[in-house]
Amino acid sequence: MRFFRFLILMVAIFHIQWSIAQSKPAPEEKRATGCFAKLENDLLTIGNTQISRIYQWNNGNIITLSLTDKASGKIWQVNGKKPDLTLPGETENAENGLFRSKMVAETTVSPEHLEVEVTYSLGKLEIKRIFRLYPDCPAIACDLYFRGESTSMWLKPAANLADMVNLEKLLSGNAGSNSPVIETVALPGRHWEIKAVEFFDITDRFNTLVKSVDALSYRPYGYRGNLLFAHDKITDNGVFFLKEAPTSNVQLAYSGSDFITESGTFRITGVGISPSDLDPKEWKKGYGFVTGVYSGDEKNSLTALRTYQKNIRLLKPGRDEMVLMNTWGDRGQDAHIRENFALAELEAGAKLGITHFQLDDGWQNGRSSNSAFKGGSLDGIWNNQQYWEPNAERFPNGLEPIVKKGKELGIEVCLWFNPSKDNSNAHWEKDADALINLYKKYGVRTFKIDGVSIPDKTAELNFRKFLDKVSLATDNQVVFNLDVTAGRRFGYHCFNEYGNLFLENRYTDWQNYYPYTTLRNLWMLSRYIPAQRLQIEFLNKWRNAGKYTGDPFGPANYSFDYLFAITMAAQPLAWFEGSGLPKEAIAAVGPVIKKYCGIQSDLHNGQIFPIGDEPSGKSWTGFHSVQKGKGFFIVFREANENQQGKLKTWLKAGTRIKCTPIIGKGQSFSAMAGTNGTITFELPEKNSYALYKYSIY
Repeated sequence: MRFFRFLILMVAIFHIQWSIAQSKPAPEEKRATGCFAKLENDLLTIGNTQISRIYQWNNGNIITLSLTDKASGKIWQVNGKKPDLTLPGETENAENGLFRSKMVAETTVSPEHLEVEVTYSLGKLEIKRIFRLYPDCPAIACDLYFRGESTSMWLKPAANLADMVNLEKLLSGNAGSNSPVIETVALPGRHWEIKAVEFFDITDRFNTLVKSVDALSYRPYGYRGNLLFAHDKITDNGVFFLKEAPTSNVQLAYSGSDFITESGTFRITGVGISPSDLDPKEWKKGYGFVTGVYSGDEKNSLTALRTYQKNIRLLKPGRDEMVLMNTWGDRGQDAHIRENFALAELEAGAKLGITHFQLDDGWQNGRSSNSAFKGGSLDGIWNNQQYWEPNAERFPNGLEPIVKKGKELGIEVCLWFNPSKDNSNAHWEKDADALINLYKKYGVRTFKIDGVSIPDKTAELNFRKFLDKVSLATDNQVVFNLDVTAGRRFGYHCFNEYGNLFLENRYTDWQNYYPYTTLRNLWMLSRYIPAQRLQIEFLNKWRNAGKYTGDPFGPANYSFDYLFAITMAAQPLAWFEGSGLPKEAIAAVGPVIKKYCGIQSDLHNGQIFPIGDEPSGKSWTGFHSVQKGKGFFIVFREANENQQGKLKTWLKAGTRIKCTPIIGKGQSFSAMAGTNGTITFELPEKNSYALYKYSIY
């Protein structure tokens, strides 16, 4: 009897897969530009034009049965025996399974997409999955929510591998049983190459922000990181997994690893929530994940990932694109901030060509702990109800004259803001109201969000409520520059829908600003994270030049426009007081910034990846903005002896291109991409650069 049930199930799966391949939607399917979902015959099927996945419904506690890469035609029949999501100590017998799907219209920050909601109960615990499917995207995202109660302990001590001395224990099938598993895909085959990628924020402490591990999947083993790529050596097909969570070293309820691999079985572990965090009425969001498919080489795997990432927040010119100047990089702190200084900064910024000017800490009535003056604090902010009003002494006329002058000069005025962290961000509504009032009164819509602390789940949820309330009240017009320089924050793979990331504090005062290390951090991150989402700094190279005497990598050894060029793949951050620059600085970089602003949006419209060698101060390196039929290269010749550099790009071998220089010291040329997409570039001097636009012919 069991055999016949299995046979019927396999026939049903084959019929569904054949229907999907024929692209003939059933009438009951919910669709959003090629995205679909349906529940029929105890099978849940979701997908789009690039990917599809079939689950055994199992009363909502779904079990993957197949995964399809439509671009290559690869169909994996999945050996799923247990539910994809398992929580130690919880029953697997689901009740009250419910399926809904809806099309979500495009907004100012999100494209049209399909949401598929699956809810079910495990005893007194309720679980909700919300799958997100975007048109023509080879990945399916899943957000997880929990409600109810549980007496189980989801995190248990893991067995030491050294104690598992016999093969029977290694084959016991208990991988992942010590921690919550939020995703399971059991694929056939034994020859799986894997790459686990771990990220580091807290950039005040870390200066290498990416670390990867290459391995062959074998016995159960845990890996840290937000990304896992799995590639089948036999078929040349692959799967990637993205854990949408903070970096591994600051995650909540962390089990010690993010992925467990075992031959072709891949699990994502850690949900970011504990039973003690549960509430019987309020849904609480855990860590989510994305599962995507690709075939072929690394370029295809990264392109698939980037296709998903660009759907998280639409990059809008005039709102998200910026060349922002913030004066804090000159270490004046709040000592200079006042009306006359701000007006002078706007005048200097206009000559430089900046688009945004940000008043950092000191514009407000309250005095922070980072003040140049004594007596400041960021504790108990809301004991002073006027904390976030403009400082009456420094800005006797309010911010109106600053905003008015900015508009006259074509510069948006932006502000720094530090949410109250008291009692796990308990005052999030007051924080949100403060920003909404600043938006309504002055039109300020770009805020640097600093000093955030996420020590527990309540703090995380309250922080998200703060961002959501501001976004809703301003029709998503507000852009948050989320600072990831210190503390327990959000890393690179969550909260991305709200704006960009303020990546690092670097200062010539402390000799920790080196152009090549800033370039290196951006270069390394850009392989896995859209460079357009990062604010990258360039500093006043004339300040503190004497502190770098004899150092060949000191900022003074580079032209000022070279320092700016390092930031072009990202959102440039002028990290200095513009009024303190020498006249030669404006002459050197003003025309360059003007040209850059003319192509910034076009450059960022592509998928930007690193090319050449890792920046070392002596490399040929750069970035490639990949677009259909055209694109851009940003090429750097560091202090390298060779006038020519052969850089591996993301072009296909044999592609013919014509390159036209826009900025820098490059010359026009035509070329054909060689093996591995190599192109030979030429720059006449050490520490020089060129931004090219190219067309394919």
